[in-house]
Amino acid sequence: MYPKKVEKLLPKVQKPGRYVGGELNSTVKEKSEVEVRFAFCFPDTYEIGMSHLGIKILYGAINERPYFWCERVFAPWVDMEEKMKEENIPLYALESGDPVEDFDFIGFTLQYELSYTNVLNMLKLAGIPLKSADRKELFHIVVGGGPCACNPEPLADFFDLFFLGDGEEVDVEVMELYRRCKREGKSKADFLELAAQVEGVYVPSLYDVAYNGDGTVQSYTPKNGAPATVKKRVINDMDHAYYPDSFPVPMIDVIFNRISEEVLRGCIRGCRFCQAGFIYRPFREKSVDTIDAQCRAWCDSTGYDEISLASLSTSDYSELIELLDRLHLWTEKEKVSISLPSLRVDGFSPELMERINSVRKSGLTFAPEAGSQRMRNVINKNVTEEELLHTVNVAFTEGWNRIKLYFMIGLPTETPDDVLAILQLGQKVVDAFYSNPDRPKGKGVEVSLSTAAFVPKPFTPFQWFGQDTMDTLHEKQKALKGNIPTKRMSVSYHGAQTSFLEAVFARGDRKLCAVLEKAAEQNFRFDGWDECFDFDKWMKLFEDCGIDPAFYANRERSFDEVFPWDHLDYGIRKEFLQRECERAYRAETTPNCREKCSNCGASCYKGGLCVEKRENMV
Repeated sequence: MYPKKVEKLLPKVQKPGRYVGGELNSTVKEKSEVEVRFAFCFPDTYEIGMSHLGIKILYGAINERPYFWCERVFAPWVDMEEKMKEENIPLYALESGDPVEDFDFIGFTLQYELSYTNVLNMLKLAGIPLKSADRKELFHIVVGGGPCACNPEPLADFFDLFFLGDGEEVDVEVMELYRRCKREGKSKADFLELAAQVEGVYVPSLYDVAYNGDGTVQSYTPKNGAPATVKKRVINDMDHAYYPDSFPVPMIDVIFNRISEEVLRGCIRGCRFCQAGFIYRPFREKSVDTIDAQCRAWCDSTGYDEISLASLSTSDYSELIELLDRLHLWTEKEKVSISLPSLRVDGFSPELMERINSVRKSGLTFAPEAGSQRMRNVINKNVTEEELLHTVNVAFTEGWNRIKLYFMIGLPTETPDDVLAILQLGQKVVDAFYSNPDRPKGKGVEVSLSTAAFVPKPFTPFQWFGQDTMDTLHEKQKALKGNIPTKRMSVSYHGAQTSFLEAVFARGDRKLCAVLEKAAEQNFRFDGWDECFDFDKWMKLFEDCGIDPAFYANRERSFDEVFPWDHLDYGIRKEFLQRECERAYRAETTPNCREKCSNCGASCYKGGLCVEKRENMV
């Protein structure tokens, strides 16, 4: 298993269970029978990585092939990193204990921009050259996927290729190609040129970028036969897509210590700030039979007693009541609970409440996103104040007395009155509790308002907007904190500084590679953690590289500007996004995909809800 030298370190670090492996259901193979090894690297701690559904799916899909072996690698926390450096222990995989430098593929899931320094730090800890150009052999192929792959340009110098879209099939397909190239003695360049022909694969070294005099992108030019645009990969039939029936069960507490069952992929809503709602289109559901069978298999193989029905919006699953009734046929008897983590205000019916009444009444969470109706129209939330108050009254009647509401500040066209409307809406929820004759007796209400700073993201109608400056965000946060109307309400918010950095890398280009390289030299890591994040050091880094970060984060962009991600095709037409942006300026809403097809472009994949709505398509 793990290196012997590691044993001596374990008593000296927090949570040694992060570093030992050996969990139930982990896959261990005979190395002599394996042709291609894949190190699945999650650029954060074990507890966060082991809670992520994507790693579970790809781990199983790769290991299903007898000649492939996928192992897990997590970022060591700072105490363990220091000890590993002292003892000259390289980054290693949990299943075999072998160093990551022994692996053919080093794959990273890119879930959020502030993990980029962890990616480079893990490569450093593994002793692998950071830049793709410095890894010349057909070995140490560094690959990435996940939501941040929709604009991978700030990482372009470091990765050999990126997977765009659904990864279950394309990851394995590229590994098969690598296996063949390895047998035939082809070069790394040969492999990358062949990989670029696979749908869903982006090889950044095969694209030259030119810039205008003002620093904006002029063009991307493909070479060596690479396609002009790279189309994301989509799996239309979710019932027959690969899904594991087991996964390593962590031996320490992780963030989500339960089964996560994906019930659908995509979203019908079209909230204009939400990147996931656009890049995961088209909307595709699993059948009740498939979900039921997969939940049974996971419970049998892991011993978990809680199932979380996961998706971007579980209440949009068309057969949710039937699904809950089916699951209750066996979950109640086996004392397995069911949670619905992503419910919409307008999808919380008494009928649904009846099905989840066994859930512990610790609190309910909803996301109005904005306090005023005008702002909810701007972002296309399509939720009214009346719907929210009706929903919380249903919850209060059924015994809940703790409500958490998520909002954003800094949204496009937002005014000071829109910010204060967040508090006013919270007060109305408090008042609704005390006006409800059927509320829980002997209890007070607790309403928590959580606010995040808006970050403009690629492939959304708000990709043209500049983020509020940090000074403006701080003023809005101060206004919220200073005007709380009741002790029954609390307000929390995420830092403006980390949101600023997130916006820089979300909308950045290849010039940012130089900044990340210097960050790696100076041992930046865990920037998503308050303990490690140092904003002043980041600003000094940008200054040393001659780069103005506000150019990426705060600058409003014109409709004719070429984006660093325009050569990547996620099926959502830029013309559609522009149209939605213009509607946002007018505070006009757009119907959801079930009500009316908006011709976003996702019909090109010929699957999911787009097929059902094809009579409305161009």
